Amino acid sequence: MADGARAERGWARSLRVLRRVAPYLWPPGESWVKRRVVLSLMALAAAKVVAVLTPFLYKAAVDSLSGEGRGDAWLLAIGAVGLTVAYGMARIGAVGFNELRDLIFVRVGQRALRKLALETFTHIHRLSMRYHITRKTGGLSRIIERGVKGVEFLLRFMLLSVGPLILELSMVTVIFALAFDWRYAAVVLVTIALYVGWTFRVTEWRVKIRRRMNEQDTDANQKAVDSLLNFETVKYFGAEAREAARYDAAMRGYEAAAIQTGQSLSLLNFGQAFLITCGLVAVMAMAAMGVQSGALTVGDFVMVNAYMIQITMPLNFLGTVYREIRQALVDMGEMFDLLDQPAEITDRPGAAALKVTRGRVELCDVHFAYDPARPILKGVSLTAEAGQTVAIVGPSGSGKSTIGRLLFRFYDVTGGALRIDGQDVRDVTQDSLHAQIGVVPQDTVLFNDTIRYNIAYGRPEASEAEIVGAARAARIHDFILSLPEGYETRVGERGLKLSGGEKQRVGIARTILKNPPILLLDEATSALDTQTERDIQESLKAMGEGRTVITIAHRLSTIADADRIIVLEQGRVVEQGRHEALLAAGGRYAAMWARQSAEEERRRDGVGAEEEFDDTDETRPFYRRYSTLPQG
Repeated sequence: MADGARAERGWARSLRVLRRVAPYLWPPGESWVKRRVVLSLMALAAAKVVAVLTPFLYKAAVDSLSGEGRGDAWLLAIGAVGLTVAYGMARIGAVGFNELRDLIFVRVGQRALRKLALETFTHIHRLSMRYHITRKTGGLSRIIERGVKGVEFLLRFMLLSVGPLILELSMVTVIFALAFDWRYAAVVLVTIALYVGWTFRVTEWRVKIRRRMNEQDTDANQKAVDSLLNFETVKYFGAEAREAARYDAAMRGYEAAAIQTGQSLSLLNFGQAFLITCGLVAVMAMAAMGVQSGALTVGDFVMVNAYMIQITMPLNFLGTVYREIRQALVDMGEMFDLLDQPAEITDRPGAAALKVTRGRVELCDVHFAYDPARPILKGVSLTAEAGQTVAIVGPSGSGKSTIGRLLFRFYDVTGGALRIDGQDVRDVTQDSLHAQIGVVPQDTVLFNDTIRYNIAYGRPEASEAEIVGAARAARIHDFILSLPEGYETRVGERGLKLSGGEKQRVGIARTILKNPPILLLDEATSALDTQTERDIQESLKAMGEGRTVITIAHRLSTIADADRIIVLEQGRVVEQGRHEALLAAGGRYAAMWARQSAEEERRRDGVGAEEEFDDTDETRPFYRRYSTLPQG
C-alpha cells in the first residue's frame, strides 16, 4: 500500500511538472514558437511516413532480383538498380526529415531552457535572507543545473521521440495486419506490450536508485563547494584529511548507488534484448514458413525482417528515453519545488516607489525575532533626522546589525514600524527602497571579476572618471594603480586575492559611487589598520555630508563625533545622546568607553596580552576580545 501511495504521488508530481512545462512549448502570444512546433511535427510525420515505406522498396528490389516480382509496370520500368537507388534515397529522406525536425525545434528547446533558468535565478534572488542563510550553495546549484537541463531534454524527447515511436509502431502493426495477416500484428503487439511493461517496471525501480544517487551527488557537491569556499579555514586547522574523509564518505554513498544503477541497467538491457529477440524470431519464423509454402516471396521475408529491425531500434531506445524522461521529471520536480518556495518578503499589491525628500529614518516601537522563542528587538524606538549621523553601539547580540537588516528589509518587523520620510518600508517597493540606501557591511564580499567591475557595481552606468573618483575617495586609487593590471585586476573568488582592508575599501568605493541619500555603515572600517581607518573615516565623513548616516560600531572612537549615539542592550535602548553627554552620565556607554580607552593605552604601551586580556568584557564580540593576543 505504501509503495502504491508513493507511486501515485510520484505520478501526480510528474503530471504537475508536465503542466508547468507545457507553456514553454506553446507560449501564449509567441506565434513564432508555435509555428516552429507545428513545423517540427510536420517534419517528424514526413520522416516516419518515408521510414515506414522504405522497406517496401527494399522488398521490391529483392523480388526483382530473385525473379519473383509481380510484374507491375512501374517496377519493370525502374528495374532492380532503380529500386535500390530509390531505397537509398528514401533512407536519406527519412534522415533528412529527422534532422530538419531538430533544426526547426532547437530554438524552441533552447528558449525554454533560457526562460526557465532566468525564472529560477530571479526567484532565488527574491527569496528571503532567512532562506539564503540556511541554504547549501553546492546542493542548490546542482539542483538548478540538473533541472534546467531537464527542460530541454523533456521537451525534445517527449515531443520528438515518444510521439514518433508510438506513431511508427502503430503504422508497422497496421502494415503487418494488412500486408500479411492478423497473426503477424498480434505477435508484434504482444512483443511490444511485454517489452514496454518490462521496461517501465524496471525503469521505475531504477528511478528510485537514481534519485538516491542524485541525493548523494548533491551532498558530495555541497561538501566540496563548502570546503573550497572555506579553503583558508581548512588550512588554519590542518583539516585537509578530515575534509577529504567527509567528501569520500559522501562519494562512497554515490559509488554504491551508481554501482546499483549500472547493475540494474544490465538487467534491463538483457530483458529487453530477450523479449525483442523472441518477437523477432517468431515473426521471422512465420515469414519463413510463408515463403516455403509459396504464400510469400523472398522479398516479403526481407521486408518483415526490415520492419522488425526498424521497430527494434526505437524500442531499444525506449528504455533510455523513458528512464531519462523520468529522471528529467525528478530533476525538474526538485527545481519546481525551489520555484514554489514562497518569498518571505514581497511587495504589497499596489506598492508605491519610495520617495526620499529628506532622509528621515524612524523606528517606532520595533519588535523583531528570528525565532519566536528568542526575541531580538524589544520595543526599539529611535530617530535619525535628515542629514544626521546616528551611531548604534552595544554588546554582541544586542540587535545592532538586525536594525540594519530591517532597514534594508531583509526581514519585516514583527511589531511596530520602520519608516523613511513617513513611509512604512513595508508599503514601498523593495527595488526603490534598496536604491535609496547604501550599505558598507562588516565583511565585504566581492565578485570574482575585476576591481573596476566591483566598484562599478554600485552604479553600472558610471563613467570612468566617476569610478576613479570613488576609488580616490575610498583611498584605494593609488593601490590599484600599483597593481600590474590596475583596475582590470581580478580579485578572485569572494575577493580573496585582496586583503581584508583592501576589500573593505573597494566596498566603500562602490557605495560612494552609488551615491544614496541614506548610508548604513555596519562596522565599515573594522578590517582596516589604524592609519587607513583614520583616512577612511575622513572619506566617510565627507560622503555623509547632507545624508542620513546610520553607523553600527564596536569601536567607540570611530563614532565619537556622531550627532546621536544609541546604546542597545538585550534588544532595548538603554541610553542615547551625544558622546560628551553620555560620558558625563557615567552609564553603560561611559563604562564601554573607559574600558576601550584603557585597552588602547595598554596596546600603545606594549603591555602583554596576559595583563590586558579580559574574557568578561561582553561589550566586544568574540574576535575582538582576542584581537590583542600576540601575532606571529
